[in-house]
Amino acid sequence: MLYQAYQTQSDLLSPLRLMAQHLSASLWLQDTERSVLRKVAAACDVISRLRLTHSRPPYNIGQVMVGDQEVPVTEEVALTLPFGTLLHFRKAGVEPQPPVLLVAPLSGHFATLLRETARTLLQDHDVFITDWHNARDVSLLHGGFSLDDYITYMIRFTEAVGPGSHMVAVCQPCVAALAATAVMAEDDNPAQPRSLTLMAGPVDCRVNPTEVNRLATSKPIEWFEKNLINHVPLPHTGFMRRVYPGFIQLSAFMAMNPERHKQSFRNIYDHLEHGRTEEAQVIQDFYEEYLAVNDLPAEFYLETVAKVFQTYDLPRGELTWNGRKVNPAAIRRTALMTVEGERDDICAVGQTVAAQDLCSSVRPYLKTHHVQTGVGHYGVFSGRRWNQQIYPRVRDMIHATMG
Repeated sequence: MLYQAYQTQSDLLSPLRLMAQHLSASLWLQDTERSVLRKVAAACDVISRLRLTHSRPPYNIGQVMVGDQEVPVTEEVALTLPFGTLLHFRKAGVEPQPPVLLVAPLSGHFATLLRETARTLLQDHDVFITDWHNARDVSLLHGGFSLDDYITYMIRFTEAVGPGSHMVAVCQPCVAALAATAVMAEDDNPAQPRSLTLMAGPVDCRVNPTEVNRLATSKPIEWFEKNLINHVPLPHTGFMRRVYPGFIQLSAFMAMNPERHKQSFRNIYDHLEHGRTEEAQVIQDFYEEYLAVNDLPAEFYLETVAKVFQTYDLPRGELTWNGRKVNPAAIRRTALMTVEGERDDICAVGQTVAAQDLCSSVRPYLKTHHVQTGVGHYGVFSGRRWNQQIYPRVRDMIHATMG
């Protein structure tokens, strides 16, 4: 019922937002010097942006600097599965570079959240990304999608990239990436990654619990299923699929700091009113991404909450994949790097580095850990310190293990 109510409200408000969008564009074209028109145009712009979208925004990575040369980038589909696509950012006329599989979170937003991460990696690597589909657009004919399926996708995507690849997992998928690497190592899979970089991921949530961790343990898993899982309404392709709606996830995040978001939209209005369009555009671009929500399959969401955040199956040695125990100690030849942010209030310091002890068979010279001072969660994989301080370490580790 909640999803149906949300959909009805969205449909009813859609004409108003569309009218505001057109009116704003029309007023800017007519006369942007008159203060009254500017105020109306700015207000209409803000109204038109107060909405959620459910389609993946574009990556907009048209070119990238490789050395001192600007190289065009094109997107190619390397492998398509029902719940996700392996997307390849191909660069023409470039000498072979180490292939990197960038594993994006499936946690309420689209993989484009890692746009800057991918763009930076593209300078020195051949980059692939896990482009997760919106579960509400996946027909029930394709069945469910569990944590086991997620790990299976990691294995299949890595095999599609091919031997000699390197895996970089950001945030939530660190557990699945580590599990997939362990399974591939135990099977002596020729495509097992040469290096695994885990960035700000919840490997062991028993360490320095955050507010997010406390919320996950505050209720039994039955509460999450009863109160947060909804059926996809018509007219979507995934009609009647059980999902954890992206709009619920986003609402929870925004409720943690509502004044900050209110101020951001006030800033958009003020910048536009006073002709500071470039400053407004920075905030507009952020919210275009932030307000694009991705529904999660119910099975995957509930199992992640239960096994990662409540019972800590991986660090306790109890995580299974298709009934088989996951053994991180089976990893021997894959170099391991863990990265954490000093001010991360989502995945605290200590939760990701726990992977170092779990991978007990990896030799010390193949292990690296870095705590980045002065950054929170998103600063680990985007922003100035990511580009100038974290990325060079990740790049050097990858290139040192090319073999």
